[in-house]
Amino acid sequence: SCFGSSTETAFIKTLERLLQKTLLNNLDAAVEEGLLDKKDGRYHFSHDRIQEAAYNMIAILDQGRFHFSYGMALAPLADGDGEGDGSILLTAANQFNLAGPEAVQDKSQNATVANLNLQAGKKAMEMSDFVLAYSYFDNGISFLRKKHWEEHYKLSLELFDLAAKCALTNGDIVS
Repeated sequence: SCFGSSTETAFIKTLERLLQKTLLNNLDAAVEEGLLDKKDGRYHFSHDRIQEAAYNMIAILDQGRFHFSYGMALAPLADGDGEGDGSILLTAANQFNLAGPEAVQDKSQNATVANLNLQAGKKAMEMSDFVLAYSYFDNGISFLRKKHWEEHYKLSLELFDLAAKCALTNGDIVS
């Protein structure tokens, strides 16, 4: 439920390997119970309310922790994903953004997450989705720490510059 209403089996296998946890057995059990459907190599929730209920069963503090751990697991794969369709990159950034800056456990992770959002924003710009790109840049900015201009000047400048360009492209002159 942390990845939305559907996901590919190959992606779940990758996540199993990265997290060193068994996930497919649980999903297959949910298929047997009628909660999920499995078709064409994808798992789909049978109804959007089932996905919503499954997600809401996770304690709020755990939701952020899970999203952040999924983002951290996917981040190393996201580096090499820039030349492809960017799905791993965007998924990793989305997981971090769902977790939010408060989920960061180690101060050094802030710049890593901000940089991943920068890369995701650039990918969204390549796809001409400037609203999505702005969202990634804005989220990247939210992960920066207090002294980010001194410690990560280039990253900060690029995030703010591209966020401004996307806002202008989107006709949002207030942001």
